[in-house]
Amino acid sequence: MNQKISILILGDIIFAILAASAVVIVTTGSLHNTFNGSAHSSARILIFVVLTLFSSYFVELYSRKKVFTFAVKDMMMTISVALVISFLALSAFFFMVPVSALSRRLIVQSLGVFGMFQFLWHFSYTSVINRTAMNQKVLILGTGSLAGTMELIMMLKKTHYAFAGYYDLTGKGKESAGSRETLFSDLAEYVNREKINKLVVALAEKRGVFPLQELLNCKFAGIEVVDAPSFYEDLMGKLHIEEIKPSWFIFSDGFRLNATRKVSKRIFDNIFALLGLTVTSPLFPIIALLIKIDSRGPVLYRQIRLGEGEKEFSLYKFRTMKQDAETGTGAIWAKEKDSRVTRIGSILRKTRLDELPQFINVLKNDMSFIGPRPERPEFVKKLKQTIPYYTMRHFVKPGITGWAQVKYRYGASVEDSMEKLRYDLYYIKNLSLALDLLIIIDTIKVVFFGKGAR
Repeated sequence: MNQKISILILGDIIFAILAASAVVIVTTGSLHNTFNGSAHSSARILIFVVLTLFSSYFVELYSRKKVFTFAVKDMMMTISVALVISFLALSAFFFMVPVSALSRRLIVQSLGVFGMFQFLWHFSYTSVINRTAMNQKVLILGTGSLAGTMELIMMLKKTHYAFAGYYDLTGKGKESAGSRETLFSDLAEYVNREKINKLVVALAEKRGVFPLQELLNCKFAGIEVVDAPSFYEDLMGKLHIEEIKPSWFIFSDGFRLNATRKVSKRIFDNIFALLGLTVTSPLFPIIALLIKIDSRGPVLYRQIRLGEGEKEFSLYKFRTMKQDAETGTGAIWAKEKDSRVTRIGSILRKTRLDELPQFINVLKNDMSFIGPRPERPEFVKKLKQTIPYYTMRHFVKPGITGWAQVKYRYGASVEDSMEKLRYDLYYIKNLSLALDLLIIIDTIKVVFFGKGAR
C-alpha cells in the first residue's frame, strides 16, 4: 500500500479510537474502563474502528486515484456517505449482537465526532501533501485537438495536475497556441530529466508513430501512463465518447455487471422502493385531488418507455400535462415554460413529485432506483442513428434518478442526450453501491433546490 495512504489510514484509526473512547466515557463515566477492566468497552472500540474504516474504504476515501484529488465539496460528500454506511452497519451489528450494544443516539454522536475529525485530518493532510509535492507534472503525448482537450480540462477542473507540455512524435514541431512543444528522440530520457509524473497518450492516429518501447521504459520506471479517454473520465466524471474505440470498452477497468452485482442492486432497489412508497404514500391522495381540481383527465399517466435490453414497459407518473397534450404533434421533448404543462403539473415537475409512482415500476422490476433515464421509443430510434454507443445505456435497467440526472440539466435535444450519455456510460462503467449512495444524496439536493426540471 502507498506510504502516504497508510499514514492517512493510521490517522483515521487514531481518531476512530478517540471517538469510540468518548462514547465509553459517556456510558461508563470513566476513561480507565476504556482500555482496562471492561471487555465490553474494548469490544465497542474495536467494532467502531473496524466498521468506520471499512465504510471509508468502501466509498474509496483511500483510493490511490482519488485521495489527493478530492475537492472540498466531494470530500465532505464522500465522508458523509461513509458515515451513513457506518451508522447502518453499526446499528445492524448491535441489533444482531446486543451484548455491549450502543444506543442509536450515542452512535450518531460518536460518528459525528469522528466525521469532524476525519474531515479535518483528510483536508489538512492532503493539502500538505499536495503543497509539498507541488503539482503533478503531466506530459501529453500528441499535439492534435485531442491533446488540446486534455490540457483544457486540466485548466477547467483546477486539479493539482500541472501541464508540462506536448511531446511531438511527428517531428514537425507544430506550435499550439498557449502551450509549449517538446521534441526529443528519447521520451524516457526527457520524462526523467523533467521529473514528469504522468504521461497522457492523446494520439489521434497511433499506427506508425506509437512509441511502444519508450512507453514501456517509462512505465517500468514508475511513471503513470494513461490514455486520453481514461484521463478525461477521471477528471470529468463522464466519458469522452467521440474518442473511445470499441476496444476501450472491452479492455478498460469497469463494466463488470456480474450476477452478484445485479442481485445486490435488486435488493437495494426493493428496499428503497418500499421505503419510498411508505414515506410518500400519504402524499398520493393529496396530489391526486389537486390534479383533479386543476384540470380534467386521469390522475396517473402511463407512457411507453424502453428499459433493459430495449424492452418496452409502461412508466407510471402523476399527470402534469393537459389531457391529449400531444394530439397533432406526436412525441416531442418538453420545453422551457411548456404551454402543455398544467399549473399543478409545473409544481410537481419542479419538485419531482410527479415521479413518485415510479416506485411501483421499481417493484415490478421494470426499473431500478438508480440508472439512466428511461427514454421513449420514438426518441431512442432517432438517437441511436446519431449518437455512438447509445444502445449501451440499455445494458442496465433505467432509474428514477441517476448520475446524468443529478449532473446535467433536463435533456431536450440530441446534444443534451449526447451529454447525458457521457454520464450514463460513466455510471454503468463504475456501478457500485457507493456511487448509488452519492447519487441519492445529490438527488435530495436537486429535489430541494428544484434544479433541472421542466
